[in-house]
Amino acid sequence: MNKQTVIIDTGCANVSSVRFAVERLGYQATLSRDPDVVLGADKLFLPGVGTASEAMKNLTERGLVDLVKQVEQPLLGICLGMQMLGTHSDEGDSPVECLGHIPAPTKLMDTAGQPLPHMGWNRVATVNDHPLFDGIPAGSHFYFVHSYAMPVGDYTLAQCHYGHAFSAAINQGNYYGVQFHPERSGKVGARLIQNFLEM
Repeated sequence: MNKQTVIIDTGCANVSSVRFAVERLGYQATLSRDPDVVLGADKLFLPGVGTASEAMKNLTERGLVDLVKQVEQPLLGICLGMQMLGTHSDEGDSPVECLGHIPAPTKLMDTAGQPLPHMGWNRVATVNDHPLFDGIPAGSHFYFVHSYAMPVGDYTLAQCHYGHAFSAAINQGNYYGVQFHPERSGKVGARLIQNFLEM
């Protein structure tokens, strides 16, 4: 297991749980925003907590917007990290421009009257047979904490239903994202991280 795994240091993410989840699988994870380290990695994680405006401001101030656009290896965005891969986010007083790797916006969830945030365990249904979900039973439950989400589209690998369907996992080229927290989702979450590291 000599692959170089890097968690991109966005300055706004609680990365310790992601790092521990990776290390429990026998991999070493480096936290960095150094371009040579990031571009030299085999696999990258883009975690995120907080608001889209705060996160994109941090990415811009740290010179990470252009750096992430140069990435050619597989990158997995987690929760807000997934949302930042889209075109823009409606989280805030006005739309926030995001990285644009996934041709979709992030919008406030239409929950059909259910409370926000969407928080806790929910069933995830894959929409195609993808290596990211290899060995994960159909209809497995993952842990969510969010009020905004991407709609279901051609880029959707898995979806979840909370009032209405939304994208639970996405992929476009080498960019992947999961709206749930795999590092907090027990065995199935660990398996998804392992699948990503071994793809």
